[in-house]
Amino acid sequence: MTNTPPAAPRLKLPLRPADLRGLSRLGVDAVVGVTDLVESMHHTIASFTGIAGQAPAGRPKGITGFVYRAVRGTTRTIGDGLDALWGALPFDTRLSTPEREAFVAALNGVWGDHLAGTGNPLAIPMSLRIGGKPYREALPVNATGKLLVLAHGLTMNDLQWSRRGHDHGQALARDLGYTPVYLHYNTGRHVSQNGREFAELLDQLVAHWPVPVDELVIVCHSMGGLVTRSACSLSEDRPWRAHLSKLVFLGTPHHGAPLERGGRLVDTLLSISPYVAPFARLGKTRSAGITDLRFGNVQDADWQQRDRYDQKRDDRQPTPLPEGVKCHLVAATTSEQATSLRSATVGDGLVPLASALGEHSDPKRALKVPKGHRMIVTSANHWDLLSREDVYQQLRSWLT
Repeated sequence: MTNTPPAAPRLKLPLRPADLRGLSRLGVDAVVGVTDLVESMHHTIASFTGIAGQAPAGRPKGITGFVYRAVRGTTRTIGDGLDALWGALPFDTRLSTPEREAFVAALNGVWGDHLAGTGNPLAIPMSLRIGGKPYREALPVNATGKLLVLAHGLTMNDLQWSRRGHDHGQALARDLGYTPVYLHYNTGRHVSQNGREFAELLDQLVAHWPVPVDELVIVCHSMGGLVTRSACSLSEDRPWRAHLSKLVFLGTPHHGAPLERGGRLVDTLLSISPYVAPFARLGKTRSAGITDLRFGNVQDADWQQRDRYDQKRDDRQPTPLPEGVKCHLVAATTSEQATSLRSATVGDGLVPLASALGEHSDPKRALKVPKGHRMIVTSANHWDLLSREDVYQQLRSWLT
């Protein structure tokens, strides 16, 4: 008798017709983009351009140019046909799954500005949710006036606050009587664009809350902290700001992350020779949200009127923390020592300690949070901040 090996687990990723329509559009965009890349390389080679210097202007002419135009035209025609086919299918009312939510969130993190700009159905509209549903549908009958909003980070979604059986929002509801609501947004858009929309959403939330709001607390992870700071900078006179009492930032790159700066270095190296310059376009497909993480852009002025892929120096407008609000910072390092070189350079794997703690050589940009309002967690990565028991206990202490 032979033993039958267990079947491999199936990935639960039930995509909807709208998702397939969005992926189809994204695939067409990718094929057209690769065609442009190959055409550019062909044009450079055919022009006998030197190894260094500028790439030739324009596109190939004659039969060669006709072939590339035909490829693009055919691809778009096929894409229009597929788009019409998926659009004719009935609307899918099935509940989403955590696996699908994570997949769509990752796509939005990397290409979210493109998805939003092209009207792709995969683009995530900003909303406030509970358990993946609109908060008004899922709001508990015993909602309290202690309102807690949680804002997730890059490429993530609201369901991913639950990690290793722990959810800061649910734990604070159990222990301190808060009612948690979770922000869900397209992390590939500019931080300031999301911040403006978040501010408007918070006004609506406070206005329609079923009981009078006694206090509003926002807990942010990673990019969510930049979005929240952006919302605060635009909202001094908004109704929700009068209720905001505390902010907690978990691993927020207040002054940027080295990973995005590495992306700019690759762009620069690829632009040295016209023969490899077309490949720089691949690096420049990363979203506006990702490029905002180079220095921690918060305001429109931090990225407007410049090439966001080529921002060489930190010339952001100073954006202080909101006045009258108690702010707390949690930073992590994968090292066992907070004073190690690894802590200073890569910190939790994505955000250096100084950035997460709001420290900056320019006094106008330094956040100046008192040491009693800061916490450093060792032997922890960026995502451990969502589930570490010591982080939660400190969070609970600050919000008590």
